[in-house]
Amino acid sequence: MVRWGYTMMTEQAGPRQLVDDVVRAEQVGFDFSVTSDHYFPWLDSQGHAPYAWSVLGAAAQATSSIPLTTYVTCPTVRYHPAVVAQKAATLQLLSEGRFRLGLGSGENLNEHVVGQGWPSAAVRHEMLEEAIEIIRALFGGGYVTHHGTHYDVDSAKLWDLPDQPPPIGVAVSGPRSCRLAGRLAGRLADILIATEPKPELVGDFERNGGGGKPRIGQIPVCYDPDRDAAIARAHDQFRWFGSGWKVNSELPGPASFAGATQFVRPDDVAASIPCGDDVEEFTELIRPFVDAGFTDVALVQIGGDHQRPFLDWAEKRLLPALREL
Repeated sequence: MVRWGYTMMTEQAGPRQLVDDVVRAEQVGFDFSVTSDHYFPWLDSQGHAPYAWSVLGAAAQATSSIPLTTYVTCPTVRYHPAVVAQKAATLQLLSEGRFRLGLGSGENLNEHVVGQGWPSAAVRHEMLEEAIEIIRALFGGGYVTHHGTHYDVDSAKLWDLPDQPPPIGVAVSGPRSCRLAGRLAGRLADILIATEPKPELVGDFERNGGGGKPRIGQIPVCYDPDRDAAIARAHDQFRWFGSGWKVNSELPGPASFAGATQFVRPDDVAASIPCGDDVEEFTELIRPFVDAGFTDVALVQIGGDHQRPFLDWAEKRLLPALREL
């Protein structure tokens, strides 16, 4: 049976609201949660970008059962992998074993802020693989010294280490990243993460050692009793979503995303993002993730000020329908 998740979208709400909303998501019956880790919103209209790890620490204390997941953290430029390992181990302890560490090669949007430049895709994937190796080594306990192609670690050790380290997920978007995830599946990656319902992503992951491991997908939705209002809000805040990761990973700031999506029409957005309150429309647009073989699907309700109505509606209407899939 597919598990259904709720997204704490840090780009569209402040830290206190994000925690309040995931508490409500736990109450209404979502099976898990995921959290974006951004320094910038995609577009100015989203308006937020609090520090995800502080939000997750607060959420770990405010909730009691819902799993927490980074979706995703980039452990290569803005964060050193040794620091990511410490953060993840601490959060696993705070949440009493409910944390999953989702990792990816990142976006220029968030990583450029430390002034280290933005590497090519091939180099980013090399960096991600080396970073995961460091994180895994630190999760194993003891002192770690590493002098690699991209990172140095000098006698590091995690002093507060959970009995069971958090599972590690790897985000994929296309053939190159999928080959990386497949290569890592047998030895470093516990989970596949994707935002597109492509069966080939699941297939490649399973063929390369990921058989039987979770596959998490994600889709934006825009609930509103007024469908036209929902479409307008989705277009205003999420029209970047259909640009594809090859574009989205390279643009440096919200102004760039605004320019790149200036000709995207509201109808274009409504064709891929379920908008309104028609449960059948929502289930049909979400169904491709189920058909593609994803075991977990996280929903992103668009609009920071529209979370509570969505959560109430999801409890009564959407979640029961999704569970029928």
